[in-house]
Amino acid sequence: MAERRIFDRMGTAQSATVAVLDVGKTNVKLNAVTASGAIAETLSIPNPALATGPWKHHDLKTLSDWVFDSLAGLAKRHPLETFISSGHGSGGVLVGADPDDGDGTALPMIDYEQHLPDDIRDRYTPLSGSFFDRGSAMMHAATHQARQMFWMQQAAPEAFARARWFLGVPQYWAWRLSGVAVSEATVLGAQSHLWNVAEGRWSPIVATQGWAHLLPPFAKAWQVLGTVRSALVERYGLPKGMTVLAGIHDSSANFYRYQAAGFDEATVVSTGTWIVALSGRTPLGHLDEHRGMTCNSDVEGRPVGGVLTMGGREFTHIVGRDDGYLNADPTIVSRMIAEGTMVLPSFGGDDGLFPGSAGKGQFAGPAPKDAAERKAMAVLYTALLTVECLDALDSSGRVILDGSFLRDPLYASLVSALRPRGDTVANLDTYGVASGTALLAHHGTRLSRAAIALQKPPAFDHPPAELAAYLHRWQGLARQSQPLFSSRHERSIS
Repeated sequence: MAERRIFDRMGTAQSATVAVLDVGKTNVKLNAVTASGAIAETLSIPNPALATGPWKHHDLKTLSDWVFDSLAGLAKRHPLETFISSGHGSGGVLVGADPDDGDGTALPMIDYEQHLPDDIRDRYTPLSGSFFDRGSAMMHAATHQARQMFWMQQAAPEAFARARWFLGVPQYWAWRLSGVAVSEATVLGAQSHLWNVAEGRWSPIVATQGWAHLLPPFAKAWQVLGTVRSALVERYGLPKGMTVLAGIHDSSANFYRYQAAGFDEATVVSTGTWIVALSGRTPLGHLDEHRGMTCNSDVEGRPVGGVLTMGGREFTHIVGRDDGYLNADPTIVSRMIAEGTMVLPSFGGDDGLFPGSAGKGQFAGPAPKDAAERKAMAVLYTALLTVECLDALDSSGRVILDGSFLRDPLYASLVSALRPRGDTVANLDTYGVASGTALLAHHGTRLSRAAIALQKPPAFDHPPAELAAYLHRWQGLARQSQPLFSSRHERSIS
């Protein structure tokens, strides 16, 4: 099959030389990407959790066959030279010594939304250390890698004792392909509870639980670990000599894309299942674990202030099973603002930005009559959540919005209108994680800044004073985190 080529913004033909495996909670994507971060081809597969065994877990055996077969096929259509993986920060894999022993795992990879046994949760909490040891507040279910390790250690001590390494998701795939095990700062800095980013050291739980031997030496995200193992070359037909890089946390990869483009001082807001806002300018003293704030790491290992909330899940609770692809109507949103109709947090089991709000999601005012009103409420609410994230980070300068929320044009317009003191721009490219990950292949050797297209959102036509008053009232009510309205106007959204 002839090589597929794409063209950059200058009209220059480029080949996809970087294979990027993007492991999300719900789906896994394998991308062929150019050195400049342009996507030439994407393959995708669901990433379901299996209910068998001691806990819900991801099917890494099936996923491995798909990854290796798909990578071989992709290499026949593109001149791939480099492999690098990104992945969510809440997943870790306990492995044995042999990457060819089945899927390589010593115990199944825990689904981070698996509920913890009460005794594991209660016993773990006092071991977890300070805020900076954890990098976040104590989040829901099995979110943190250290908490997963503790559960494994208690539930299956013999299998745990035989394990060789505990790896973040991107490093698991790097190990499967290269045979080399490493730790990496952005992954461990994504609320793993294993690494204190601010002080550049292991968290105390590593020593107290005797885990140091399970955590391999650090490598930079862009570091070459080796080439694809000969066993995989022979079995799957993978390209001989393809280099394997250490890999990166997905939100950190997206943040790096803007760093590579010269926007080091901007706050980046990625949207999807989570709203994730990252800023390298937020002082560490401003971070408040009780408001969903985090201490992350950039690719150089430097602390990055963060805040995250499950905005995508909140959005789904409001929209329900109605047509989520219907664009929000600005006229309906204006009417809701004028009437003071608003959605208040939080519908999920996580407090996010508002302590004590979990499970108390509600809206004030008349119930939405149809899909159009539900969509308008959902977009307005997620814009408000975004502004709350930015306020928490004390972000008054440039903000870059990207991710799935931008599918609705009104979202970026509302965020811009709700924060008039700063410049708000949007990137409509939906492949930010894959692009940023691919750019790591030329970290340190790139001759110019990475190209990126940013757009100013269209203006939202509503009186600024009324908009500011609405935001102020919403913030006051949301921060109370308790039922606030009479039964006549208070309804749960499910």
